[in-house]
Amino acid sequence: MDYPQPLVTVDAVLLTLRDGCLQVALHRRPAEPFRDRLALPGGVVHVDQDASVEAAILRVLLDKTGFRPRYIEQLGVFSGPDRDPRSWSVSIAFVALVPEAALTEATEGIFHFHSVDALPALAFDHGTIVAAAVQRLRNKTRYSTLPTQLLPQRFTLSQLQATYEAIVGHPLNKAAFRRKIEEEGVVVATDAYTQGGAHRPAQLYEARPVELFDRTIA
Repeated sequence: MDYPQPLVTVDAVLLTLRDGCLQVALHRRPAEPFRDRLALPGGVVHVDQDASVEAAILRVLLDKTGFRPRYIEQLGVFSGPDRDPRSWSVSIAFVALVPEAALTEATEGIFHFHSVDALPALAFDHGTIVAAAVQRLRNKTRYSTLPTQLLPQRFTLSQLQATYEAIVGHPLNKAAFRRKIEEEGVVVATDAYTQGGAHRPAQLYEARPVELFDRTIA
């Protein structure tokens, strides 16, 4: 007996920091369904080409944006008969953290950026997917170094703290934050300093690989 097959897609929530707040990169759909509606970048899994759903999302991002994020992780599975008018569908969603400069330089003109806390109506169930990605990030921010993936390769401790604060949504005690960062060995000091500006040059740091804290930071 033949059984109807679901439509299987992959979607990416590309999160970045712009103007001091957490934003998501969206594109306007060029075709039906939901033509001209803002949506997450995504596409159909190619069973004759993609070795895995991870390979599928990287292919889709390269094909549609020319961009490959340095950090991406699987978020979850979203499925059902009503999320896509074409068919009963399954989406394997991913979340990626991308420094603003890297994203805008590689994909100029492709994306529209919106605050994750003030989204317009999105295609399919993409609003639900974005909300799940933001919740994942905010939860992991409290006990991991994941937010460093939103920063450029080199950054100041002030920029690092501002990144954590933008995600969790409230200020952090400067002394306590820096003590925790030092205790956990989150960053590595470089010999470089910021240049120019009205303030004293600040030392630049680089992030270690993403890891977990032994207790919450925020």
